[in-house]
Amino acid sequence: MICALGSAVCFGTASVLQAVAARATAPGKGSGVDPRLLLRVLKQWRYLLGLALDFLGFLLELVALRSLPIYAVGAALAASLAVTAVVAARVLRVRLSRTEWLAVAAVCGGLAMLGLASGEEGHRRGSFDLRIGVLACALAILASGALAGRLPARARAAVLGLGAGFGFGVVEVAVRLIDDFSFPAIPTLLTNPAVYALLIGGGAAFLLLTSAFQRGSVTAATAGMVIGETVGPALVGVVWLGDRTRAGLTPLAVLGFALAVAGALVLARFGEAPAEVASGERHAPEGRRADAVEEP
Repeated sequence: MICALGSAVCFGTASVLQAVAARATAPGKGSGVDPRLLLRVLKQWRYLLGLALDFLGFLLELVALRSLPIYAVGAALAASLAVTAVVAARVLRVRLSRTEWLAVAAVCGGLAMLGLASGEEGHRRGSFDLRIGVLACALAILASGALAGRLPARARAAVLGLGAGFGFGVVEVAVRLIDDFSFPAIPTLLTNPAVYALLIGGGAAFLLLTSAFQRGSVTAATAGMVIGETVGPALVGVVWLGDRTRAGLTPLAVLGFALAVAGALVLARFGEAPAEVASGERHAPEGRRADAVEEP
C-alpha cells in the first residue's frame, strides 16, 4: 500500500508538470488527437521531468499490483488528484473550497478503509482469451481517439479522458497477466499478448490525456479518466483474477473504494494544475480554472 500511495504522489506531481507543458505547446491543426503532439511536448523540460516521475510511479505501481488487488491500487492512483490539489493549495496558492478539502479527506479515509479491508491479490493467472481481450481493448482505445475528434468540445474532453482512463486500466490489468518481468523471461514476454497491451494501452492513455488537457475541459477529462482507470479494472480483478477482501470486510472495502473514487471526482478540476497566473491573480475562481480554455 505504501508503494501504491508513493505511485500516486509521483503521478500527481507528474501531471502538474505535464499539464503546464501541454498548455505551453502550440496545438496542431484540427480538433482531434494529434500524434505529433507528443513529439512537441517532449521539447519541454517539465514534460520530460514528468515522464521521469511517471516511470518511477509505474515501478511503484508494479510492486503494488504484485501484492494488492487491482481495486485497491486503482483507488490509490485516483488519489493522485488529492496530491495535486494539496500541492496547488500550498505551493501555487490556489484556493480550495470547503467541499474540496472534504473531498481530500474522503480520499484519504477511503484509502485507509481499503488498506484495512484489502486481501492479497487474486492468484488466478488469467486465460489466454483474457490476454487477447485486453490487447483488443488497448487497440480499440487507440482507435477511439480519431473518433473523439469529431465530437463537440465538451463531449470530446470527457471521451478522451475516459479513453485515457481505460488505457491506464489496461496497464493495471496487463501487469497482473505478466508472470515474470526478468531478463531471462524475455522470450516468454514476446509471446504474451498482455505485454503488447501494456505498451499500447499506456501509450494511448498518454496521448489521449495530453490531447484532452490541451483541447478541452480539464474537469470533464479528469472525471472520465478516474472512472475509466478504477471501475473497469476493479471488476476485471474481482471477476477474472480472483481479487478478494479480508474475511468479513467486503462492505468496508466497497465503502472505501466508493469514498476514494467519489472524492477524486470532486477534485477532477485538479487533473491539470493551474498554469502560471498573472500577477495579482493568485486564486482560481470556484468551479472554474483560471487558465481554462472554452472552445466554441
